[in-house]
Amino acid sequence: MTATHARPHSGARGRAGVARGVRVFAALVLLPLPLVVAVLPAAFAAGGGGTRRWFGGRGESQRAEAQAAKDAAAAAFYELDTAQRDLRISIETITAVDSSPGARRVADEFAALGRRIDEVSHVYITAVDAHDLDRDGLEASVAARARTELTRAKDELVRVKGELDRFAQGLGPLLDKAETQLARLAPAVERARQALLAASNALDAARGSGLRADDLAARLAALAPELTRLNEGAGRHGVAETLQRADRVVRDAEAVRAEAERLPERAAEIDKRLVSLRTRAQALTTRTGGVEPVLSELRRRFTAACWQDLQPVPDQAAENVRQAEEKLKEAAKARDEQRWPDATALLGTVRALLNSTDEAVSAAGDRLRRLDAVAKDPEQEIQRTRFAIRDAQRLAMAGRNTPDPRHARPLDDAVARLDRAVAGLEGRHPDYWHFLTETETVRQGVAGVVAQIRSERGTGA
Repeated sequence: MTATHARPHSGARGRAGVARGVRVFAALVLLPLPLVVAVLPAAFAAGGGGTRRWFGGRGESQRAEAQAAKDAAAAAFYELDTAQRDLRISIETITAVDSSPGARRVADEFAALGRRIDEVSHVYITAVDAHDLDRDGLEASVAARARTELTRAKDELVRVKGELDRFAQGLGPLLDKAETQLARLAPAVERARQALLAASNALDAARGSGLRADDLAARLAALAPELTRLNEGAGRHGVAETLQRADRVVRDAEAVRAEAERLPERAAEIDKRLVSLRTRAQALTTRTGGVEPVLSELRRRFTAACWQDLQPVPDQAAENVRQAEEKLKEAAKARDEQRWPDATALLGTVRALLNSTDEAVSAAGDRLRRLDAVAKDPEQEIQRTRFAIRDAQRLAMAGRNTPDPRHARPLDDAVARLDRAVAGLEGRHPDYWHFLTETETVRQGVAGVVAQIRSERGTGA
């Protein structure tokens, strides 16, 4: 919106000065009001306002009314220009932060309002330039026409100012959101800088303790370009993108810091696990040597079905221990080279191998103990299983005259299966392992029926 237009006029005195005064006034309406007030007297003095000659009568009355209309139009022009400038700041705030369709629509609507403001401003400036109210001998008709045009220009300026005010009132939610994000911007960038500094300090401390931490150093170095972009500011990269970048830098830098601070503890933990797993591997080597005598005892006293599945245990256990010891060497090398993820993964593999070996070695001894017990007194296993069946039957009949077939049928099958297992103990060489696995299966099936009944009755008791 511009207002620097010179207007032609006639008159014998002060023509050049008056023209300069008009141009100065038109420029002054673009200044803040206090500055305009301060400058106006000098401007009008330079323009010859102090030397104007007035003539009495109706002409002077018309001149005064025209001048009043001109002053009112100038005030309306100034108010509209000020409101547009203020609103432009709000629009720029919104568009800098928000790229949503709503924000784009607001920017388009403001641009359309700007075009209407330019139109009415042009009408106002044209009216001001068309009439020299300081001219000597100003005709009453010319003054009246000037008053009419200036009043019309003022009314249009006021009307568009109203549209601008109504438009500004609708910006509340978008502007609040944008200002909130802008308020977050500086703290977010500062948090990112502080997080990077803390990560760098933690890394220096880790290196000072003799740890290289090369992977952490590489991750921290990868954040340097992000810091450069943060320093370039939101004006170049946008507020939303800058906030996202700052949050990402904080997250990544804090992860580096946490790992760097934990690095000495992690190294000590790996050293401890290396010692512990070496000791365990040595113990399992000794225990593996005891599996063969156990198998010999099983072969001597029980049928093949009771021990055949355990035959591979000694060889498999020895192979597992051998592999575990190889992995331990690799883990120790990775630790010396400070390849922490590799060392941790290898130690996990060693632990899994030793767990598997431990279970297999223990299974042989456990098998012999269980078979010894049932061979001496199978009745204890039988009564244990019958008790589980009877307990389930009582639960199935609780509060009923007849059991639910869904419960009675599997319990009846459990009774029959137990009877068959007991019958299998007759003869010179009973399969005690089959008997034990059958009774265990029966008890598991009965436990499933009990759980079903309790679930249907809504009780866990």
